[in-house]
Amino acid sequence: MGTFRVSIEIGDTQGERWETVEALVDTGATYSVLPRAILEDLGVVSHDRRPFTLADDRQIELEVGHIWVKAEGRSAIVLVAFGNGGQSLLGAVTLETLGLAVNPVSRRLVPVPGLLM
Repeated sequence: MGTFRVSIEIGDTQGERWETVEALVDTGATYSVLPRAILEDLGVVSHDRRPFTLADDRQIELEVGHIWVKAEGRSAIVLVAFGNGGQSLLGAVTLETLGLAVNPVSRRLVPVPGLLM
C-alpha cells in the first residue's frame, strides 16, 4: 500500500505539553514509535519494555509509555515505543484507537465510524 507522512500532535499524559511531529504512516507497523528525545522533552516516562519484531524478523526490546495523540480532529491516549532514531512512525493500533483509516489513493487519514463502535 505504501507509506506517507502526516502531521500529528503528541502530548504528555496530562495534556499540558504538546509537540507537533511529522510521522510516517505505515499500517504494517503495529505500534507507533516516537523519538526518545521528543518523548523525554515532553516528560513522558517509560513504564515497561516490550518485544518487537522488525521487518527482517529480528527481535528487539523497546521501552514503552503512554502519550496523547491528536490527528484529524481526534485525540486519544495511546501506547508508544521509545525509538532510538529521529523517525516518528504512526502504526495501526494508534490509527484504530483514533478511529482513522488510510485512504491509499489520496494518501491521507480518514475517519471510519465503524471503528468507533
